[in-house]
Amino acid sequence: MTGRRFWSNFDVDAFLTEIRSQPSVASPVPPRAHYKSDAAVKTAASAPNEKPMSPPSLLAANLLLFLAILVPSSGAGAPSDGNSPTGMWRFREAPQFYNSPSCPPPLPAGPGAICSPNALVHVAMTLDVAYLRGSVAAVLSVLQHTACPQSVFFHFVATSAGGGGLDATISGAFPSLAFQIHSFDAEEPRVAALISTSIRAALDRPLNYARSYLSRLLPKCVRRVVYLDSDLVLVDDVMDLASTPIPDGVALAAPEYCNANFTSYFTPAFWTNPALSVAFEGRRACYFNTGVMVMELGRWRDGGYTEQIEEWMELQKRMRIYELGSLPPFLLVFAGRIAAVEHRWNQHGLGGDNYRGLCRDLHPGPVSLLHWSGKGKPWARLDAGRPCPLDALWAPYDLLLRNPIAIDES
Repeated sequence: MTGRRFWSNFDVDAFLTEIRSQPSVASPVPPRAHYKSDAAVKTAASAPNEKPMSPPSLLAANLLLFLAILVPSSGAGAPSDGNSPTGMWRFREAPQFYNSPSCPPPLPAGPGAICSPNALVHVAMTLDVAYLRGSVAAVLSVLQHTACPQSVFFHFVATSAGGGGLDATISGAFPSLAFQIHSFDAEEPRVAALISTSIRAALDRPLNYARSYLSRLLPKCVRRVVYLDSDLVLVDDVMDLASTPIPDGVALAAPEYCNANFTSYFTPAFWTNPALSVAFEGRRACYFNTGVMVMELGRWRDGGYTEQIEEWMELQKRMRIYELGSLPPFLLVFAGRIAAVEHRWNQHGLGGDNYRGLCRDLHPGPVSLLHWSGKGKPWARLDAGRPCPLDALWAPYDLLLRNPIAIDES
């Protein structure tokens, strides 16, 4: 179905503005950019520097009411009957978004423009059946909030085991999208052999490590790429993120969180071994989340960073030096050696912790990207009928084609 989605007449901005105007409610919830079918919109999503709300609150009640209106209940969000190319999900066709007058000529649909100078931004994501619904929502959010949606080229990394027909699924939801699917099949066996079990099974899939191999998977004409996880949505222009200044010799930019307990990401066996802990000597090592990164692929290749990450993974197989999936090897190689990105570009942790996935609030400050890292995913909580208040901010980007409500005409 082309044109506006079923929710497009619901004014989300007005709804959230009304919530923030309520007395005695400290709401750091960002507005969404207005939808326009004939022009892309660039709207900064700023939030007041207020303390996070304390549940239960009027904001939570209003967001949950919004979800009740916006998202059909019962089994409407369940996977389809298998008639889709992926055998799992079917998606509505997204509206067409157009470049503003200042943008270059639009890229053609498909992979043909992968090296075009008119590709202002390259975005890389992974695709698998388990997170496909989130990936589609993330793509929609990128297109909706950038001034040049027809100048964004998407790189999707997938495996043949992840489900056939991914190309048709993406093309069906976004007929004009410039994209290419890069196979991870050649790297998967080696990566699988390097992976050690972590605290959550979802973190142990080989595809979760694909971000470490983008310099091998993408052509050399792609110099800078924005890597995005599948459990997030943007509410600001991805071109602003992609244009992050990165000094010479630095291969990676991401928001840093120097107040986090950095030592907790590694085991006592690591910290008590001087031959290992010396890895951070001379560095101001800070935690950063690998779900949102700006990567200089040429510098990555020159630095041999994929090989360095693999060396730490090989050591982890022999002696357990960390617990949390693909993140610690990144920290070992890059912590204290990256370019800083404003925190607004990764309001992460909205999925709760890695054990229970409980509801969380936004951090104080402006918001350009909402990230449901952690165990709880918004689509799963919505389908279960137990959404968190902030899941209402993900729901408008959900293109899942829901089963129509049956009407008894007898």
